[in-house]
Amino acid sequence: MTKLVLSVLVPLIYSHAFANPPLNEPISPIPEPIINSPRQVELGNLLFHDVRLSQNNQLSCASCHSLKYGGADGQKVSTGVNGSKGGINSPSVFNCSLNFRQFWNGRAADLLAQVSGPVNNPLEMNSSWPEVLAKLKQDPYYVEQFNQAFETGLSINNIKAAIVTFEESLLTPDSRFDLYLKNQPGAITAEELEGYTLFKQYGCISCHQGVAVGGNLYQRFGIMGDYFANRGDITPADLGRYQVTQNENDKYVFKVPSLRNVALTAPYFHDGSTKTLGEAVAIMMRYQLGYVSSEHDIHKIVLFLKTLTGQYRKKPL
Repeated sequence: MTKLVLSVLVPLIYSHAFANPPLNEPISPIPEPIINSPRQVELGNLLFHDVRLSQNNQLSCASCHSLKYGGADGQKVSTGVNGSKGGINSPSVFNCSLNFRQFWNGRAADLLAQVSGPVNNPLEMNSSWPEVLAKLKQDPYYVEQFNQAFETGLSINNIKAAIVTFEESLLTPDSRFDLYLKNQPGAITAEELEGYTLFKQYGCISCHQGVAVGGNLYQRFGIMGDYFANRGDITPADLGRYQVTQNENDKYVFKVPSLRNVALTAPYFHDGSTKTLGEAVAIMMRYQLGYVSSEHDIHKIVLFLKTLTGQYRKKPL
């Protein structure tokens, strides 16, 4: 593919598009979460922040997926029990229910399949559900709350269900870009709209679209260049889907991450190698799309990406 700078392709007049967002955009607003079981959501919230899910009560789910840090932890790779280091960057838990698969390599079909991974992983929580259940049974408050939230009370299945129900509630609607899509005047600036136009014209939108702005397909990391050869030091985590399928064609293939709240979740990529959003955009341009983009274009795209930061429980993240 010929390498280009696309800023010349951006329309020079924004006023009409800015005042009247076009219909059938490739990105959809995040809906408000539907809470059918508020008791289960709050119980899941308690469990998500409870260190008793880990060996020797060292860390909770929130240790690697902090709601104060965009649903991630700000580390290159997360720290597990006894100071152990994982092999891959922790993705955001916000909007995780919008992903078509869970984990970077897609090894879990849904959140219920995902929830056991960190608990059992020796580099993360290094525990087990029987061990967790035994701890919680010693807490009269948990016993009471489970009896109120579930007909069958405190059990391993209900612990998992409560955590999943809580995670399903972690939607972040009403970002400024969502308000723009809903035709709210002044929701985004002309520069931010220019960034969105560039985002589409460069082709970023081919993988980052839909309600999650990603999270709905797999893609190879390094279509237009060998990212891993240039970075060096290949790790098992770099193999992506291959770890699941053992299919040679799945090497370096990953679930495309959601870009919702992406401004809050540095460092970037599965390897946590990139500290800034501008650097991440430049790498994507080079290795996925084959372009050498200008600093101007990268800056405008970053401005657009920052409009994807939403709200949780009616408060801005």
